[in-house]
Amino acid sequence: MAKQRVMVVGGGLAGLAAAMKLAELGIDVDLMSLTPVKRSHSVCAQGGINSVNALTRQQGDTEWLHLDDTVYGGDFLQHQPPVKEMVYWGPRIIDLMDRLGVPFNRTPEGFRDQRRFGGTLFKRTAFAGATTGQQLLYALDEQVRRWEAEGKIKKYEFWDFLAPVLDDEGACRGCVAQDMVTMEIRSFPADALVIASGGCGLIYGRSTMSMACNGSAVSRALRAGAKYGNAEFIQVHPTAVPGADKLRLMSESARGEGGRVWVPRQPHDPRDPKSIPESERYYFLEERDPKYGNLVPRDIATREIFNVCTHEGLSVEQDRLCVYLDLTHIPRATLDLKLGGILEIYEKFTGVDPRSEPMKIFPAVHYSMGGLWVDYERAADGGLRLGSPRNQQTSVPGLYAIGECDYQYHGANRLGANSLLSCIFSGLIVAPGIEMRLKSLKKSSAADLPAALFRQHVQKQQERHNALLGRAASGDGENPYAIHLELGQVMTKAATVVRYNKTLAEAYDTVTLLEQRLTRCALSDTGNWTNQNVVFTKALADMFPLAKAILKGALQRDECRGAHYKPDFAMPGIESTNPAEHRHLAEAWCDRFEANTRKWLKTTIATVDAEGEPQLSYEGVDTTLIPPRPRLYGLVGAELIEQVWKERQAAKPPAAPTGNGSPASAATKIAT
Repeated sequence: MAKQRVMVVGGGLAGLAAAMKLAELGIDVDLMSLTPVKRSHSVCAQGGINSVNALTRQQGDTEWLHLDDTVYGGDFLQHQPPVKEMVYWGPRIIDLMDRLGVPFNRTPEGFRDQRRFGGTLFKRTAFAGATTGQQLLYALDEQVRRWEAEGKIKKYEFWDFLAPVLDDEGACRGCVAQDMVTMEIRSFPADALVIASGGCGLIYGRSTMSMACNGSAVSRALRAGAKYGNAEFIQVHPTAVPGADKLRLMSESARGEGGRVWVPRQPHDPRDPKSIPESERYYFLEERDPKYGNLVPRDIATREIFNVCTHEGLSVEQDRLCVYLDLTHIPRATLDLKLGGILEIYEKFTGVDPRSEPMKIFPAVHYSMGGLWVDYERAADGGLRLGSPRNQQTSVPGLYAIGECDYQYHGANRLGANSLLSCIFSGLIVAPGIEMRLKSLKKSSAADLPAALFRQHVQKQQERHNALLGRAASGDGENPYAIHLELGQVMTKAATVVRYNKTLAEAYDTVTLLEQRLTRCALSDTGNWTNQNVVFTKALADMFPLAKAILKGALQRDECRGAHYKPDFAMPGIESTNPAEHRHLAEAWCDRFEANTRKWLKTTIATVDAEGEPQLSYEGVDTTLIPPRPRLYGLVGAELIEQVWKERQAAKPPAAPTGNGSPASAATKIAT
């Protein structure tokens, strides 16, 4: 009888954390990655990782407040039990990474240094300069290498996950993958399959994500029957450096260390920014929300920057949309110590030293809050029942999802520095659940299943591969790279900062036509050795179900929630100058908010039919720990609206648990 094994697809923080923990539990692991694991996209994370700490506790902070900031920042669209468990584990995860050797910045007294990030008033973010993701990744990679040396983990780098293998009962029993060097296609029996493949930024063409973030693994799981949650929620980071090839992130840590965003009050002011006096500078984030200032949540900051540049016409440059991100008032030694990594990036790609001249930045596609739908089991304390096989399991038995490619933790908008926490937490938490699942299989192994099951899946992928290779480049064939360029342009125009139904509908039709054109593509390389042309074309084909799910979800969601913003459905503040009307307007505002919450506080669930078309349904959200309330960052009349809302909530009974973690979850699903 063969020994049970688990396949982990993805070598970033989530995948490495899962592989490490599974090996600690005595489970053999195969670890597959498109790139060397040390080059996974987690290496690009810059600013830090969140948790309550000794410093913030002295200021009145608690894990409960971290939970509140997370669900409030996410516009209450995430189930709260998994988020509660994550934030309560946060301090222990930071301590773990510290013990594993992550070189966190220290104060002169030797304590871990902390910085503020957006959406919070506390310095919860531990950091290692401005290369935190890299340092965390290297620490986990070291642990995985230790288990690899002991024979518990086997790595498959430069392998492309092609599809899960499902048995006759619909359970996942492994996967099929392709060696991107030899182009061999083979099967990998597994008693559990964990997808940890990151985001899908390549759908937008240019983003802050790496070239490996194409969404293909997730899309292939979706095609196999897994559900996809909240596809329409795509985070656009407020501060990035536009480039011809890609968009380079300027971390929120720059603002966390005191960076200020501003534009000249004179449109396209040609003067050296350092010569513009303070009175002629418009620090719009600070003026519009004095409480949070430059550290409002990312969706708020993004829309303010976009609005200042487009609607108010105050872009720094006339021919390019951008604002200043100014660090020049901070001592150079401090900048080099805490932000050296990102300042070097800016200087390398622009030729300008950001220590002495303000940076020019603009929002860019950065993160996907949506992802594969995953389950959880709620505990009596409102968190998770640790060790439950339901935790992080998709709608396909035996198939799990962790990290950015699951939809679980961030709702409609992710708070900065929560991503690294959620990746490591989900990787650690999935392992004991898988251990319990393997025990329930009573030592039976997928490797003992009939070889024909795996052979037919390999054959299917080999036929697809051979068919693509048969499309040699010709004069009338479509260029897949040109189609990808058009796809990115369409998605960026329709589904980023501001969304309109007419544009979304037109984009959906255009994407459908692009998908049809792809069936007529021709490859310039038909070889059987390191053929990147065919690998890219497969990934491009698998971008279309996700792209259409994003557009369809956004088109149907007629509201503004987090990163999903439709001006036609916005709820403006109270603009009246008549004090007698204020209370009436606040009541009307809260009435509209309550109606919108009843209609739209629900998860979008996408599946795909045989033709790859997304079909949408909706599911309730567990908000029983912290009741939904209006997000009022910088809104005119916020104080009165908040007062009216609190009065209403005080008169209501507590809500009953809902969502996929509760026993009554089946009754919460709402058909579209």
